Amino acid sequence: MLIRFKKKYSKILYIFFVFLSLTLFFFSTDKTEAKAFSINNIEISKPFEMNFDKNKVIDEGFTKAFFELISLITISSDREKINNIKLNQIKGMINSFSIKEEKFINEVYYVNLGVSFNKKDIFNYLEKKNIFPSIPIKNKFLFIPIIIEENKEDLLIFSNNKFFDQWNNYNESFHLIEYLLPTEDLEDLNLIKEKYDFIEQYNFKEITNKYNLNDSIIALIFKNEKNIRILSRITVNDKVVLKNQSFLNIDINNKDQMKNVISDLKIVYEDYWKNFNEINTSIKLPIYIKIKGLDSLKVSNFEETLDKTNLIYDFFILKFDKDFIYYQVTFNGTRDNFLKLMRDKNFIFNTQNKTWILE
Repeated sequence: MLIRFKKKYSKILYIFFVFLSLTLFFFSTDKTEAKAFSINNIEISKPFEMNFDKNKVIDEGFTKAFFELISLITISSDREKINNIKLNQIKGMINSFSIKEEKFINEVYYVNLGVSFNKKDIFNYLEKKNIFPSIPIKNKFLFIPIIIEENKEDLLIFSNNKFFDQWNNYNESFHLIEYLLPTEDLEDLNLIKEKYDFIEQYNFKEITNKYNLNDSIIALIFKNEKNIRILSRITVNDKVVLKNQSFLNIDINNKDQMKNVISDLKIVYEDYWKNFNEINTSIKLPIYIKIKGLDSLKVSNFEETLDKTNLIYDFFILKFDKDFIYYQVTFNGTRDNFLKLMRDKNFIFNTQNKTWILE
């Protein structure tokens, strides 16, 4: 009798494991399909006339959302490669969209859209165009613009510095860099003036160390009567890069000309930051992992982490049994990169066999 009971209990327990694994399987599939780039607050307006077509307005929103996404994840020089994309190609990469708000005011139709693009489809499209996208990571930089009036041998940092005054007036929704301007400090001003004769070699650490930011941009703006030359000292994680630009026939008191110069500089800085975070989508490393199926919390946390990790190209369940759930993960990077990323999220693997075990 006892033996029969044990067999019956074992059968029930096995069915429970299978049911649990199936539940996790479908849960995982939904999450994998939900991997996307979301672009929100796309605003379109059109006059409400006789030939008004709401579908055309929505289509315009899809195109606008796509190019905003592209501006977010690619450098400026790569965008020319995709200017001729067709609407049906854009639609083919959309997971879903939502109308956040729509209204009619004075016979004008206004709509606010949210559009979700399939990340894998976007990466595949860009790879065919030989474009490597970037991880869209926002970051704060300390930004110190210093005008060097070469004719007067003088420096302007705070007062009468048009770059300091206007820098944060011109921003785009797809910009990833947020600029923190320094506080007006007489000690800093005097320190920089002391370095005038070798300012291009000065590392500015005495000033940048005062701020709790790892990254900074020092823009040395050499100005003569009509032209300016800008030497940008970009520091990211203690790595320093110098960028040189020249602008001819510029009047920094002209608001439109200043806007153009600032916009051009921000493109250079955004491109550098995107290059720093570039994803090599041509690397598709398959990684095989198994997790104990009974630990549903660990399974859920693991899938959520994969779903939020930009370098994860794809993941899905290969199979399951009464003990383990088996995954295949496709990673845009090296084995060591993956292990480090996961270790930072407190996931440790036993890598002795081809199929790794999440401990």
